Order: sequence, then structure tokens, then C-alpha cells
Amino acid sequence: MVMGKVQLFSLPKFMRSRIFPRLVVLGFLLILVGIGALPNYWKGNWPWAELPRVANIKQINALLQTGLELPGSKTLKQKKVKIGAHEWSLQIIEQDNSKPLVLLLLPQSDRLPPQSPHESLPEVEWVDINGVEKWKTDSYTQIRFAVESASLNKPASASKPTQKIAAEVEARFFRAWNQRQTLAVLQWYAWPDGGHPAPSRWFWLDQLAQLRRKRVPWIAVCLQIPMEPLGDLEATRPKAQSLGKMVQTALITGPFANQ
Repeated sequence: MVMGKVQLFSLPKFMRSRIFPRLVVLGFLLILVGIGALPNYWKGNWPWAELPRVANIKQINALLQTGLELPGSKTLKQKKVKIGAHEWSLQIIEQDNSKPLVLLLLPQSDRLPPQSPHESLPEVEWVDINGVEKWKTDSYTQIRFAVESASLNKPASASKPTQKIAAEVEARFFRAWNQRQTLAVLQWYAWPDGGHPAPSRWFWLDQLAQLRRKRVPWIAVCLQIPMEPLGDLEATRPKAQSLGKMVQTALITGPFANQ
């Protein structure tokens, strides 16, 4: 019986060449580079994708030293205080010989690079204040107000000559108390053409602005208005609305100007 020849399996010619081992090493290195780059890709941390700087960031952060000037009001005291992980401007304001109110302002951080990825983003500021003050709270509602273009003493935009509203704001309004006092509290994140207590509203506006290589600056605002012990919150609504509008107007004509 004649046995057929058995042919041993042999590698293709190109795999037996000197180039093949080099290609294997190169492919392996590319895989390693890809593995290292993917996390940055998903996070958007490419070197060429650095965010543009916030316009007027120096003026915005100057609030920590100067506070905010409000027309018809007298600042009795202003200082920088730390609440949670952030530094705020604390301003005690007297108006119309009534009980002094407190204005807290948290400017967007100007630190470059930020110490954490979220340092310049609005996050949990309201929780920090509640914790420091040891407040009990109730009667949560909203206050809406608008800042008219005419009140800013600015000429109408050529592209929007009939625009009458410069900013629309929705703020969180509630009653807070501790062993010392009862307060009507108004809180919102302010930006040049509006404001809202939820940071997500700012986030999406900022994302759209980044497509144009711009940013939307923000300042957290917390107004604390004295009221009668466990009094009716709605009785302070007109005053809170007026003060909120005054603060937003001062921010637009002050640190937010020339955006």
C-alpha cells in the first residue's frame, strides 16, 4: 500500500518575512495607544478641545471682594465667607429702614486649571447653605420676574430692535427658619439673559454656547429676607420679587456687562 505524502502546514511567505514581526509590534502599540485614549475620548478631554474662557470672569470674581451695589440700598457689611467647598460674598444690606437682609453671591470659578472637573460648574450650593444655617424649610414655590431692556439704559439691538425683555428669571422661593430667625429665601443661578434654580438649565445653554466657542457665565444668588416668626411666606412675595429683579439687573449691568 502506497502512503501519500503528508505536506506540513507552512506559514504564508509574508508572515515568514522580517517585516511581519515589526507589523505585529506596531499593531500592539496602536492597540495600547487606543486603550489609553478611549477614556479621554469619551470624556471629551482632547488637548485641542479645551473650553473657551468665560468672558468677564475677572469682573465676576471681583464680587467676592466688593459685593454687589444695589440702587437705593446701603451695604452695612460685606465679606468673603466659605460655605461648603466654595467661597461666597456675604453682604448685609439695609433698605428703606427695614430689617437688614442678606445677599449671598457665588461667582463662577476662574481657577485654571480647575482643581476638579466640576469646580466651575454649578452643583450643590443650595444644600451647602441649608446645612450651614441648620434651616428647617417649607412652603416651596417659585417666583418669576423679567428685566426689561429699558431698565438697563441700553439701546435696542439692531438684530432685535423690538426686544423688550433682556432677561427672564425663575427663582426658588421658600420659608426657612432656625433658632435665631425666620426668613423668606430666594435662590437662583443668574446668567446674562436669565436665571433658574436648577443647574441643568445653565448646562444646556452653556453647551449650545460652546458650539460657537463661547461660554455662559453664572453667579449663584441667595437672598435672605427677614420675616415674622413662622409668618406667611406669600406676604413677602412682592418684596422678594422686587429685590430679585434688582439683583438680576445689577448683575447684568455690572459683572455680566459686555458679554
